[in-house]
Amino acid sequence: MLRNFRFFVFSNSSLDFREVRFFKTKVIGSGLLVGLMVLALLFLLNHFTGDLLGFGYNRMSMLSLENRILKEQIRELSGRMAVVQKSLDRLYQRGNELRLIANLSSIDEDTRSAAIGGTSLAITDAFLTGEAGKVLGEAETLIHKLMQEVRLQRSSYEEISRQFQHNKGLYACMPAIKPMAGYYSINGFGMRIHPVLQVYRMHPGVDIANEDGTKIYAAGDGVVRFAGRTQGGYGVVVEITHGYGYTTLYAHLAKPLVRQGQIVQRG
Repeated sequence: MLRNFRFFVFSNSSLDFREVRFFKTKVIGSGLLVGLMVLALLFLLNHFTGDLLGFGYNRMSMLSLENRILKEQIRELSGRMAVVQKSLDRLYQRGNELRLIANLSSIDEDTRSAAIGGTSLAITDAFLTGEAGKVLGEAETLIHKLMQEVRLQRSSYEEISRQFQHNKGLYACMPAIKPMAGYYSINGFGMRIHPVLQVYRMHPGVDIANEDGTKIYAAGDGVVRFAGRTQGGYGVVVEITHGYGYTTLYAHLAKPLVRQGQIVQRG
């Protein structure tokens, strides 16, 4: 059997055969040593020939370097996005100022936080762990918040723009000037003694006293709904519809200088 195998060599000094002790161990040890030397030579050859044998060590080294570079770039990008976040914070404050000017309620911090979210996002790549996963997760969370913040601010500014356009028309049509030069009567709007009937009645208007022939001006932009004489106590009147729920009536006139359906402007 192999385990009983023994190796002998001829000795010139004693002129007989002598057994080589631990022959198997020496053979195995020599084989391992030669194998290690061959592997070392192969690795050296592979290294100096640019991974000619395809062991992949250079590729692993390159991937490791790329990994470090990418992590640094993600950190740098996160820093830039933090600067963008500060700009969005200022935009948020300015937006609230414009909302108040446009007669809109401001966006409070609770509404803002609910819109952009406050929790960290789960890592999209399950193979990323440790520091790389943490860096990428923080970057993805920040990007998500910035996108939500941009959507919120865009929606807010679009609402502000629509409200400004609405206000532009509203303010032009809103009766906002004194329609005639003169003095206000002591009997203003409200309950009073009727000057003819001498009974206590509601006076649904404001009287302005001046000379006959004093010109009267439209208090706001609108369309003449009626111009002429009425059967009631107002005599010759001009009624202007301004829209937005506003209508003005100019009574006790000498004559109208506008016609029904005519578009007029304030003043």
